[in-house]
Amino acid sequence: MTDKNSLLALLQRPLEPTFLPKDDGKTVLIIPEEYMRDRYRPLSTDIQQRLTGGADVEIPVRNVGTPDISFAEVIDRRGAFSLFIEKHRDIAGRLINLFMTQPDVTSLMGVATYARERLNPVLFQYALTVAIQHRPDTKDVQIPSIIQLFPDQFVDPAVFPKLREEGSVVEQAKRTTIDIEPNFTASDREIEQRMAYFREDIGINMHHWHWHLVYPAGAAPEIVRKDRRGELFYYMHSQIIARYNVDRFCNRLSRVRPLTNYREAISEAYFPKMVRSSNNRAYPARAADSVLRDLNRVDNDTIVSVNDLQRWTDRIHQAIDQKAVVDTSGKSIPLDEVKGIDILGDLVEASTLSVNRRLYGSLHNFGHDVLAYIHDPDYRYLEDFGVMGDVTTAMRDPVFYRWHGMIDGIFRKFIETLNPYTSAQLGFPGIKVNSINVRINRANAPANVLLTYWQKSQVDLAAGLDFGPKGNVFASFTHLQHAPFAYEIKVTNSSGSPKRGTARIFIAPKVDERGTNLAFREQRLLFIELDKFGVNLRPGDNTITRRSDQSSVTIPYERTFRRIGTAQQPTDAKQREQFRFCGCGWPQHMLIPKGAPEGVQFDLYVMISNFADDTVNQDFDENVDCNDAHSFCGLRDKLYPDKRPMGFPFDRTTPVATTTLNQFIGSNSNMATSTVQIKFTNTVIART
Repeated sequence: MTDKNSLLALLQRPLEPTFLPKDDGKTVLIIPEEYMRDRYRPLSTDIQQRLTGGADVEIPVRNVGTPDISFAEVIDRRGAFSLFIEKHRDIAGRLINLFMTQPDVTSLMGVATYARERLNPVLFQYALTVAIQHRPDTKDVQIPSIIQLFPDQFVDPAVFPKLREEGSVVEQAKRTTIDIEPNFTASDREIEQRMAYFREDIGINMHHWHWHLVYPAGAAPEIVRKDRRGELFYYMHSQIIARYNVDRFCNRLSRVRPLTNYREAISEAYFPKMVRSSNNRAYPARAADSVLRDLNRVDNDTIVSVNDLQRWTDRIHQAIDQKAVVDTSGKSIPLDEVKGIDILGDLVEASTLSVNRRLYGSLHNFGHDVLAYIHDPDYRYLEDFGVMGDVTTAMRDPVFYRWHGMIDGIFRKFIETLNPYTSAQLGFPGIKVNSINVRINRANAPANVLLTYWQKSQVDLAAGLDFGPKGNVFASFTHLQHAPFAYEIKVTNSSGSPKRGTARIFIAPKVDERGTNLAFREQRLLFIELDKFGVNLRPGDNTITRRSDQSSVTIPYERTFRRIGTAQQPTDAKQREQFRFCGCGWPQHMLIPKGAPEGVQFDLYVMISNFADDTVNQDFDENVDCNDAHSFCGLRDKLYPDKRPMGFPFDRTTPVATTTLNQFIGSNSNMATSTVQIKFTNTVIART
């Protein structure tokens, strides 16, 4: 039987032949001659003998027959692959099904090895990792960090020659770290460059990739159909837009203007400064004032017009106005308070769960395509898609936030039609939150002052440098970071008996980019979820403390940028558990907004809701099995662990008389707020 961790060897150096050594030369796959490509088959004996010497681990790959992968070979091995392209997404779904239906790990290893030698590496990596995450016999295998497999999608290509030179000339013990210059895509003359630290943050882009890996839009129904998937698509992206807008305020920039007019020129330009390693071609740029045009891409059968986007948008808005959608049989399905947002999420994204793709189209995905090919819509210049065409790179582009601002507006329009929460839904009788305060983990630190700064960290890129040097080759990059802090919540339980509740912590700016106070109707849409966790309240006074690194939204740095390879897999069962489902989650270093040197004031809000109204009647421990990022990523193979709508209590409108946060809290004693200041220091501190 093949060890399931052997599958990790197939994920390293994706463009190299499978038989080349992996894990810094320590691991070699012995593959059947029939599985080699035609170029290497006559040399198989010589190659295997020459490469196996000195390897610590030999992994024999069994010949389990030759699978039919002709359907996937239509995507050029050295070309570009995108989940937003319908043809590519369908092919990926078929390949995932091929991997999922293999009877055991040995068969999966054989079929995957054969496919790896012949298919587009990004397509292969995506399909295999989705299958690994969803197969019962492999779901505890660590999924590698994609930056270590495809660094070209995250890193300035100027560093690659330096990394190869360092790795080829200098022995391992004496190698130095190659620095990736921050904010390399534009000069300070470009005002949007103030947000480059957010858009081009490696951890943020990796989160977006991994979320779509956990929640694929196209595959077998048992893989796509997850609890509240459509609602989670809405909420995760909505929180990204809120976070982006809040950080824009910190940088004296106005809110993103949603891309609602498909005929208007797009003023924002973007020049990626990135190169695809598969074909050594640059990601195309988008010039300022580009205009959306109809697509007729004969290279991947993508045909869609700007009128299509407008027609689908209009039909979705009409469905919201009518509070119902129409399925393929003509049946009307109500968009109610319980399932409406979930149905709408699947429909707007146009996953395979959409109730009617023919009527409502594929707005989200084709919108990405039209923007990604804006430079060459009819394949006249033989150009591939820009960064908007790939989930690993889309968030780098300013237009991503304009497009998703429009998408978020659709969901917000629907939510605005729902009834405001009642006092009974918001309250928790007998529970009074007296105060909430935060303090950084430093002696004599003042209360309610949070600090952010720049941090320089390292990542090993050796596994992604095809035909590159052996050993580790490190690059350093600079990202935003905050000083660790803790919440202190004081609560009185006057009910006379123990109570179970859910603490919900949010933060929102008090003012916009001009320093103007935000009305609550505006502020409500900018509340950022920081944490959500269960609390036990004994009768009388209670003090709840919670560390910032325990957030239900984030994952730690060590998991975002974890090492890969068969040698890196934990052997202890408890340690292995933490790698399940683990790559999905907002990066911890981006938990709070940037703030400003002079300080930016925020409203920190806490609500303790009644657990009896929150529970979905399933047990889970947020401290095991990577459940710690459940707000954005849900739980693996389980229900979303909160019965309330995502974003509760700020998702719905409030009565007209509510104009301030204090009025919203009103008589709800189970809520409290405090003013917090976030100060940014323009200092770079190296990670220890």
